Amino acid sequence: MKLLGISGTIIGEKTSAVVRHVVRQAALLDKELDTEILDLRDYQVQFCDGRITAEYNEDTQKVIKSVLSADCFIIGTPIYQASLAAPLKNLFDLVPPDAFRKKVIGFIGTGGTYQHFLVIENQLKPIAGYFRAYTVPDYVYAHREHFNDNNEITDASVIERIEVLAQQVVHMSKALQTSHTVAG
Repeated sequence: MKLLGISGTIIGEKTSAVVRHVVRQAALLDKELDTEILDLRDYQVQFCDGRITAEYNEDTQKVIKSVLSADCFIIGTPIYQASLAAPLKNLFDLVPPDAFRKKVIGFIGTGGTYQHFLVIENQLKPIAGYFRAYTVPDYVYAHREHFNDNNEITDASVIERIEVLAQQVVHMSKALQTSHTVAG
């Protein structure tokens, strides 16, 4: 089973730090879990304009292939102006509609106000619903005050939510993988 952690921004460190923390925690829970981090800062992803995948640049094709090869996801975004980051929205536009179908997603949000956690409930979970993905019940929202100067998470409650999110993604993914194997 492959877990893909997606940091859905091209600037900043905090979102990537939380995504990496959750993915590391998940790997500790399941030694057989194959993990990968897709940090959009590392790629020159083109804007979605309706072309077929083969017509996009190599980085865009790599990103799409990474998403398609995963069985479950940790998806993080900074929250700007009460919405998800544009690079993550672009990624959602680039992948085919069945890219997340019957796969588990755990969401992470980072932001500068405490109210921005609502973006996960009101925007990200409905997007996952459109894709027919399964979302875990909990999520992680981290405010800038939850980090030290090195962008390390210092808040105990955030660390606890990270552990719970990792557990839920691993548990749900394994259970669904088993049920799909039995049903298929």
